[in-house]
Amino acid sequence: MSERFDAIVIGTGPGGESAIERLQRGGMRLAVIERELIGGECAYWACIPSKTLLRVTAVRSEARHVAGVAMPDFDWAQVADYRDSMVRYHNDSKQAEAYAKQGITFIRGEARLLGPGHVEVAGRDLEAPRIVVATGSQPRIPPIEGLQEAGYWTNRQATSFSQIPESVIVLGGSAQAIELAQMLRRFGAEVTLIERGHHLMSREEPNVGIAIAEYLSADGMVLRLNSEAVHVTKERDGTRVVHLKDGSQARGQQILVALGRVPQTEKLGLEKVGATITKHGVKVDEYCRAAPGVWAVGDVTGIGEFTHVAEYQGRIAADDILGRGHPANYSAIPRVVFSDPEIAATGMTSQQAREQGIDVVLADLDLAQTLSRPSTYGKNIDGHMGLIADRKRGVLVGAWAIGPEAGEWIHQAVQAIRAAIPISVLRDVIIQFPTFSEAYLYALEKLDA
Repeated sequence: MSERFDAIVIGTGPGGESAIERLQRGGMRLAVIERELIGGECAYWACIPSKTLLRVTAVRSEARHVAGVAMPDFDWAQVADYRDSMVRYHNDSKQAEAYAKQGITFIRGEARLLGPGHVEVAGRDLEAPRIVVATGSQPRIPPIEGLQEAGYWTNRQATSFSQIPESVIVLGGSAQAIELAQMLRRFGAEVTLIERGHHLMSREEPNVGIAIAEYLSADGMVLRLNSEAVHVTKERDGTRVVHLKDGSQARGQQILVALGRVPQTEKLGLEKVGATITKHGVKVDEYCRAAPGVWAVGDVTGIGEFTHVAEYQGRIAADDILGRGHPANYSAIPRVVFSDPEIAATGMTSQQAREQGIDVVLADLDLAQTLSRPSTYGKNIDGHMGLIADRKRGVLVGAWAIGPEAGEWIHQAVQAIRAAIPISVLRDVIIQFPTFSEAYLYALEKLDA
């Protein structure tokens, strides 16, 4: 006999939880399904543990730049214990209890869509006219010969290890690879990073990848750019050896695969409800509708593999379900790498803008040469900011920054791009002195727009 609900949410990562909270407040009777832990990848194996660990290494690095301050030591046992507390010791019982108190039916298991409005999970048949799919993503594992046999880490092992490895080979050159590689290096591991492209952060402006490579090299990391892993072997003492296309090798105690993620769409039965699945994920419209009576949010859509995008889409889908729908706008998604220094970007790159036929105007600012804040923040503090503008419309379409806390002050550009604030208005804003945000005024003055 089927159990009936107003809506069913499959997956309790950031996107699912965002939708659940809004739908519950809207008075809907909900069934929530999760195959692992309530909170998803971000809460237990990605954002929360990685940023917790990165903060330790950042504090130690900051001390190097402050006059009269010695670099502090760290106690790994205490660091690991705090990290474990931040991920709730991989125990979601309190979250399950909270659902019960709210009158939400929580079921742990693998969900399968049997048809429109019909879900099977843990031997139970559920029915609802509205279904939200928020199943997230999983690590992209390349078909490198010998990799499976040799064994490797993904972000899960790299954020939950109990003992710092002596050496690690990192495959990848984007946000996740950079964050985890720098964190491991600063905890004392020897790190070799292998990236196929000519520079790191290939989806951003080239200057971003070039700059962060210099910082990572200064940390003592070995960067093997324009290199491709073709074969992996494991020696008797446990050493992993990555054989590169040019005939050279990289050796390490562990291999960390950080080559992005792929949507979790297998075995869901999405084809039975009329959803379209592409190589990027579940295809959705501007209201996150995937099929009649079905919405998809978060990584599973492939639109933006960020917690904040998942949460935004959860709100979009829930509002549509509750009858107050409004279209999603992805024009100014913030993209932050919590490295040291931080990397932040939003909107389009200059190449993307040109491909859309925009008459691009660029401005690049050296923070140390222009602002007072870097020198008051510490010794030898530098960084850069870049702005990308549409000459014809007189608005910003993209921005990027490298520097202390760039992930915070990038949001001025996020709002400017999202609201299409005229550059003439942005130039007329009064910004606090001395701050990194002053970079906007100086960069805007350099724009010929």
